[in-house]
Amino acid sequence: MDDSGDKPRSSRSTGSARLTDVARVAGVAPMTVSRALNRPELVSEDTRLRVQRAVLETGYVPNRVAGALASSRSRLVALLVPTVAHSLFAEVVQTVMGALSPQGYQVLLGLVGYTPEQEETILETVLSRRPDGIVLTGCRHSALTRQRLKSAKVPLVEIWDMTDDPLDMLVGFSHEAVGRAVAEHLLFRGYRRFGLISADDSRAKRRVAGFVSGLESVGRGEYQLREVGTPSSMPWGREKSAELLDRYPLDAIICSSDILALGVLAEAQSRGLSVPGTLAIMGFGDSTYAAASFPALSTVRIDGAAIGLRAAEHLLQRMAQPEFERAGQVLDIGFEIIDRDTT
Repeated sequence: MDDSGDKPRSSRSTGSARLTDVARVAGVAPMTVSRALNRPELVSEDTRLRVQRAVLETGYVPNRVAGALASSRSRLVALLVPTVAHSLFAEVVQTVMGALSPQGYQVLLGLVGYTPEQEETILETVLSRRPDGIVLTGCRHSALTRQRLKSAKVPLVEIWDMTDDPLDMLVGFSHEAVGRAVAEHLLFRGYRRFGLISADDSRAKRRVAGFVSGLESVGRGEYQLREVGTPSSMPWGREKSAELLDRYPLDAIICSSDILALGVLAEAQSRGLSVPGTLAIMGFGDSTYAAASFPALSTVRIDGAAIGLRAAEHLLQRMAQPEFERAGQVLDIGFEIIDRDTT
């Protein structure tokens, strides 16, 4: 006679371990397990580790849907960046995830590209999931996006930009200040005839505007501009620098990204031009390959890890507050001109 129906089936055998099972194995109360999983900062390190071991032993999977219904918290943070193909944005993503995951938050990554329309579409989907917080690249948004963000009542950190009037919190730097600093640096070096190769996104355009402002403020220097699409590429750098070099006697070419600058460097070398003797080259971003190019590429360094960490810290502080209130915090992390062999 089959008596399997007379025996209680364990939660482990069905693959549906419960919170009480974790509590029994860890030797703590179910409420303590809940705190360790959802608010680990409220329990001791020893308790947190015991609960983690019990979770592994039982195979327990927290019911995030039920938890969200009970607490009105999704434990979800949306991180929206243009791309992860660029090492700078990949660094931000890794840092934000590394800071939020130990606190029990899952990161929903959205790639918004460089157009307001794509940002609108992805943000609509993100907000439908009721995130507890949002990290959003840039401060320039469409009217619809701004209205949605203001109405959402969700803690928000804008990054990678600077404004005196953030939607909520802001961690970034001034693109206009980058452009002016590069102009002043190269003018001090004695360069006067510049080629500019820039992506056509708004932040790159503001670095160009800052550069032009830097030239005009001292009444020295002249420039020629060429724009490319996004994301940037080495072939575009070669193509646009060839156009400039065929038409104008340039001292230096400044690019809105390191990848464009490497294309300029390839074109200069193909023509037998001495770098920086005949032509100086400046990039932006201090990508992992900038220092390894030959000659080593001069560029502008942005601390992407610091941006990601401070953004995550701001969000964690705000998400711990029971009442929503716009913070208006602005943190300018600045930038650094890296003067290598190409200038």
